[in-house]
Amino acid sequence: MSLPPLSRREWLKLSSLLTAGGALPLLSAFQARAQAESDAPLRIGYLPITDATPLLVAHHNGYFEEAGIKAEKPTLLRSWAQIIEAFISGQVNVVHLLSPMTVWARYGSKVPAKVVAWNHMSGSGLTTALDINSVAELGGKTVAIPFWYSIHNVVLQHLLRENGLTPVSRKQGGLAANEVNLVVMAPSDMPPAIASRQIAGYIVAEPFNALAETLGVGKVLRFTGDVWRDHACCVVFMHERDLQQRPQWSQGVVDAIVRAQLWTRDHRAETAQLLSKEGIHRYTPHSLEALNKVLNPSPKDRDAYIASGIIQHPAWDEKRIDFQPYPYPSYTEELVRKLKDTVIEADRGFLRDLDPTFAAGDLVDDRYVKRAIERVGGLTRFGVANSYTRLETIRA
Repeated sequence: MSLPPLSRREWLKLSSLLTAGGALPLLSAFQARAQAESDAPLRIGYLPITDATPLLVAHHNGYFEEAGIKAEKPTLLRSWAQIIEAFISGQVNVVHLLSPMTVWARYGSKVPAKVVAWNHMSGSGLTTALDINSVAELGGKTVAIPFWYSIHNVVLQHLLRENGLTPVSRKQGGLAANEVNLVVMAPSDMPPAIASRQIAGYIVAEPFNALAETLGVGKVLRFTGDVWRDHACCVVFMHERDLQQRPQWSQGVVDAIVRAQLWTRDHRAETAQLLSKEGIHRYTPHSLEALNKVLNPSPKDRDAYIASGIIQHPAWDEKRIDFQPYPYPSYTEELVRKLKDTVIEADRGFLRDLDPTFAAGDLVDDRYVKRAIERVGGLTRFGVANSYTRLETIRA
């Protein structure tokens, strides 16, 4: 049975963007746009996933305006190809991107942009068909990922290897019993694909895991935050030009995002309503039921996940999705190390000589987020230790 992968047009676009030469025309368009509009308003690009929550909450609550930032209504985009194309060309100037995608963008495509904050922690899961009860049972089957440069791909491949399985990318031919075929698929296509048995599972951002649960077509096998503790998934990416030439504007943007994360932690039910298709802005097409399962889950859900072994590290006290803005250097370093050993069917030559410590200092500009965090009372306000360093914990 054929899979519903990205369209050929989308795949060609992605393949082109994954090179410095392919990104060059878009960067030229950005330079022209920036010179013509040096004081551009805030233009947010986002995908309809819970990863975008702080950007959307900050817009709804008026935090950008309170920081002196003129902000247009956020622009909903339908794929990672669209969002990166819009950002590189300057159509939007603040986006949430998969954290590994920022590594590719800066060092593979030479995009002059930096991570300024984390958007959230955890917020993703591995969902499988109802008759699959362990990672080992994925051997000989196909699993969908949202993008090669994604934390989902990194965590999935770690899980597979820890369970004696080998991740592969194979367009044709059979699979050995210990091989798992990876395919890139748009998140919205994943629940129908698992329902029709075209794939055995998928790993993706919420609420697509919760959607499979509410529809009864799949079940969560593991949460990514129960594998890589308190990991970032999407991060806030901004153009270096703005960070250098509009420092007050940049600070205001980050201040608003940090305030939104605090508000979301204390208003989870309201956030689910705000993001839902029933919400005033209709930011996403998702039901309140699915979003509540992610943002404001019943304690009974957690108890059931622990009892069934879906959550294997309950002492970590991971939320299904949580919010903390500081981009820890240790995370970026470990991410680069993991990417070097991850199967990626795209340009990856730049990873060979990329030093993890250098990347942690060069990819991230934490000046603005540190000020924003201190202004709201420090890191402890977000339920984490009051330190800008930490050790990464990764366990299968």
